Amino acid sequence: MKAHGTLIRRSALTETSLIVSWCTHEMGIVRTVAKGARRPKSPFAGKLDLFYLCEVEIHPARSGDLHTLKDLRIERPRLGLRRNYLQTLAAAYFVKWIDQIAEAETPLPELADLLDRGLNYLEDHDADRRAIEHFERQLGTFLGVLEPGREPIRSIREHFGKAPPQREELMQRF
Repeated sequence: MKAHGTLIRRSALTETSLIVSWCTHEMGIVRTVAKGARRPKSPFAGKLDLFYLCEVEIHPARSGDLHTLKDLRIERPRLGLRRNYLQTLAAAYFVKWIDQIAEAETPLPELADLLDRGLNYLEDHDADRRAIEHFERQLGTFLGVLEPGREPIRSIREHFGKAPPQREELMQRF
């Protein structure tokens, strides 16, 4: 099965393999095993970096939620997110909210689209308070928790718990 998604997390599974999490339009949050990805001559070498937008080919697991990553094609590496710490921090904040709110393997293309739009914006523009608040407003609207006259972050926190820790640092830096 093919899907389009953003790499949102990766961690070691074995000495040679990685667990890679994706926020996809078609399948929601999906966890995959990239077998042999940590080997120097792996076909995945240089292709599994945070925030990359990719077309992925996934072989579904027979049981459980850990699927096999068969192949991928990078569509947009979003290298601008690495130009400074603030850009990377804001991108991580967007990813953390999506990961915290979305249920695994529940297609929510609107959330994947919001993440894509947020990361694409940050790739080309400096992170600032306006961008963070716009993302939060869009998130609150999609989730149906936005209350008129109230800061979006307060409404989201009330329904979904504590904001990711990156928010506090972002607000201190603006």
